[in-house]
Amino acid sequence: MKHKKLLIAVLVLVLAGLAVLFSLPTIVDKRMNTLALAPPYTASEKAKTLHEKLFVADLHDDALLWSRDLLHRYDYGHTDLPRLLEGRVSLQVFSTVTKTPKGLNFERNSDDTDSITMLAMAQRWPQRTWGSLLERALYQGEKLHAAAKDSGGAMRVVRSQADLAEVFAGPAPKGGRLAAVLATEGLHPLEGKLENVDRLYDAGFRITGLTHFFDNELGGSAHGMKKGGLTPFGKEVVRRLEEKQIIVDLAHASPKVIDDVLAMAKRPVLVSHTGVQGTCRGPRNLSDAHIKGIAATGGVIGIGYFEGAVCGLDVAYIVKAIRHTANIAGVKHVALGSDFDGAIKASFDTTGLVLLTQGLLEAGFSESDVAGIMGGNVLRLLQAQLPPR
Repeated sequence: MKHKKLLIAVLVLVLAGLAVLFSLPTIVDKRMNTLALAPPYTASEKAKTLHEKLFVADLHDDALLWSRDLLHRYDYGHTDLPRLLEGRVSLQVFSTVTKTPKGLNFERNSDDTDSITMLAMAQRWPQRTWGSLLERALYQGEKLHAAAKDSGGAMRVVRSQADLAEVFAGPAPKGGRLAAVLATEGLHPLEGKLENVDRLYDAGFRITGLTHFFDNELGGSAHGMKKGGLTPFGKEVVRRLEEKQIIVDLAHASPKVIDDVLAMAKRPVLVSHTGVQGTCRGPRNLSDAHIKGIAATGGVIGIGYFEGAVCGLDVAYIVKAIRHTANIAGVKHVALGSDFDGAIKASFDTTGLVLLTQGLLEAGFSESDVAGIMGGNVLRLLQAQLPPR
């Protein structure tokens, strides 16, 4: 009898522990992906009228990291398909996060630890993802493809120029439609193997960061220990990415990596989510020289909405960074790069993008300039740089 009671007590403790473990990701998600200004959002009639007509594109969202269902509307986090469509977003780049160091900070991180392993286990990701960064990227890509398949035509993963044209051909489904582009937050998922570029390409990845919060086999991170330039392997990878028509993303890259990529790039590069030194000093924010260099390739720079990028949590700070970038590079090289769901406090969620339209108008940008910044510049880049088919 005593043994039976002990067994029951142990089972209760195990079940309680599992319940805590499996509920932890949602708790973390709610605490890390927060808002300075809660919905609903109100804007001027002029801004709302213009926003309804815009093609809106955002270059960076980490929603695939979390246990949320993209097709379900939530009252926490920053995005899901219903909220994206409400915010009039037409194209969203979804990035995959595969490794982040414990004690993560903007200044200096090693690659010795990883917070994603426990998150993957707690969210019941397949066992193949527990020890493989490549499998983590592939699994998050599978999540996006599955959501698109089940969306009833409201969302489609775009792999090519032909896909992009097809998504927006003909009348939109009731409620709108979204083109989704798959990206990576760094290329440590290559696991040191050049052939894994092809694995990612075949899985639908069309934009790839090179580094994230730590130095890796390709080169230095803006937040790494050495912050060096491209390694020989990194240069091989950049050449292979360009051959495959995968767009290189310089977000989180060290200044030396940015220099090395700009020196060898034969195609446009982009920065998916960043700030600029001209309005907000910080280790990951772009210098004026790098802004000019990226623009010279024909690329675009996505301005983030978080404090580390723009030094504030108000639309005015985002607009100030956009204005500076436009002054340095020209309006056609500026874009949106929210970093939604990237463990940040954002100014607003994706339903509040009309506030940014209003902020740009109030700052004196013309309606055509606003249309470019809010998404037209990204659309033009992808129409030209994605693989044809």
